[in-house]
Amino acid sequence: MKKINVRYITQSAIIAALYVALTLLFQPISFGPVQVRIAEILCVLPFFTPAAVPGLFVGCLIGNVLGSNLGPIDVGLGSLATLAAAFLASRIKKWWLLPLPAVVINAFVVGFVLYYALGASMAGDFPFLIAGSLYLTASASVFIGQAIACYGGGLLLFWVLKARKGIIKNPLEN
Repeated sequence: MKKINVRYITQSAIIAALYVALTLLFQPISFGPVQVRIAEILCVLPFFTPAAVPGLFVGCLIGNVLGSNLGPIDVGLGSLATLAAAFLASRIKKWWLLPLPAVVINAFVVGFVLYYALGASMAGDFPFLIAGSLYLTASASVFIGQAIACYGGGLLLFWVLKARKGIIKNPLEN
């Protein structure tokens, strides 16, 4: 196993800072039942550097702490969803699949967070079928927003970085 070095930590910190900045800059559309989190364009960075995995996790964690009004469930589960998606993206070699983990995982996890935080108390008064449809609606909303950010902006960022070979170097390689 290669040692984590200063370059790795620096890249992670820069990615985290970018994620936080984009999340808060676009705060009105980064949170809530209908969201397109522009910071999710960074979901393609694990293809270029392993430092993106912790960077995206820490950035999402800080962004959720500073911007979310849904409480600890959003901070915890939302950030863990980003960590899982970033880790899976780091293992993907086909460019067109890179955004998929962020889209799918966040749709289910953040969809659940939204359902739980915004609709679960109301859904308890409804039969199971209606409560389930509220969860599916929340998940579908997140799925669409994630697809816009990750496939729209994320793949654009991927192609820009791919065309500028060497702009992001893997800090664990010499």
